[in-house]
Amino acid sequence: MSHEERARALRYHFEADRNRCTIGRALSRLLLAHCLGESPQGLRFTNNRFGKPALVPGHIPQLEFNISHSGDWILIALSRGRALGVDVERQKEDMATEAIAARFFSPIECSALAALPAALRCTAFFSCWTRKEAYIKARGDGLSLPLDAFDVAFVPGARARLIATRHDPGDAQRWTLSELQIGPDYAAALAVEGADWRLKCWHWPAKGPVPGFN
Repeated sequence: MSHEERARALRYHFEADRNRCTIGRALSRLLLAHCLGESPQGLRFTNNRFGKPALVPGHIPQLEFNISHSGDWILIALSRGRALGVDVERQKEDMATEAIAARFFSPIECSALAALPAALRCTAFFSCWTRKEAYIKARGDGLSLPLDAFDVAFVPGARARLIATRHDPGDAQRWTLSELQIGPDYAAALAVEGADWRLKCWHWPAKGPVPGFN
């Protein structure tokens, strides 16, 4: 790992978070190097002004990647030439509150969440949160784009998608969201530029596709 990558990991307060960050960046180097036929140590990265990492331009094919980690999970998303973002969150009842939703979600999302039975709200809260975070990360805007500037579909049974993007009306058609069902007590989502793409998921070390994924 580079000095910048090690420094980024050290910014986390808790050791477990530092370890997950370190493992995520190391695994992303291994995966990218495998796809490119290069050495992990030889890969060079750059960050946009909001901190989103990317390979230095010039690799053929140009691979995009994004990393997220929470609890026992580290997710790494890869694509060929498509911007993407991924987010995973461990579901915590004490975070899925009306006050936090009012602070970060749009009024439409807050109303949809409040209309659900109490037993479904925690799962729905994190479905909403991860879909919004995945989109923000895919765009590479960081928190410069407020989370309440757009609406996502997230209630049980709803297909993951952008409903409205008031900051850029065309974005709702430009990006595709996908829910990732990785296991109980976790929510995860992926945002990818365009619609004509196919999702494949694997465990690391490779053990074939994750059950239920193609």
